[in-house]
Amino acid sequence: MPIISYPLTPPASPAPRDLTLRPQSAVGQAISPFTFQGQVQVHQGQRWLLSFALPPLVGRSAFAPWGGFLTALNGMEGTFLMGDPFHCQPRGIATGTPVVDGAAQTGAELATKGWTPSVSGILKADDFIQLGAGATARLHKVLADANSAGDGKAVLAIWPRLRASPADEAAIVTANCVGVFRLSGNMPDWSRALNVSGVRVEASEVV
Repeated sequence: MPIISYPLTPPASPAPRDLTLRPQSAVGQAISPFTFQGQVQVHQGQRWLLSFALPPLVGRSAFAPWGGFLTALNGMEGTFLMGDPFHCQPRGIATGTPVVDGAAQTGAELATKGWTPSVSGILKADDFIQLGAGATARLHKVLADANSAGDGKAVLAIWPRLRASPADEAAIVTANCVGVFRLSGNMPDWSRALNVSGVRVEASEVV
């Protein structure tokens, strides 16, 4: 088994001091130069863009875990798992043992079951869920508050839309959710001065 196996898990410490997770959609707009009337064309492309910086790393020992991690990615070859550490817990109740309710699902809604029955706000807008794990991990944001029915079922409006149909009864993760990302370039963005290192990472979701 290879020592380096993707996707990698970033070092737990030090954690990013700031992080931005932005949704990017492939939506085009054509505007008439004469009337300014526009037409919008919505395409299938949706992905997360990730940007974060680390606090100043003083000394080689502080820099080493991140230096090894970023170098091991080998530019845009490798992948890694990451989510939003500042929004790692759901706003909703999120109790029960949630799973996918039915195979062959597509689109921007996900039928689920296994929640605690009859709960208002079982998940709330801006919560994250994760489908899959490892190389198949997919990070989705809940777009509207969802309530569980008396049978523990709930339909979630999610972004991005499902790229592949999850299996029936596939587990749904509601805390510390992650997706799979790839560096946006082949040269890690770090600097070092007077034994203090600065690191900034730009990445995009693997689609």
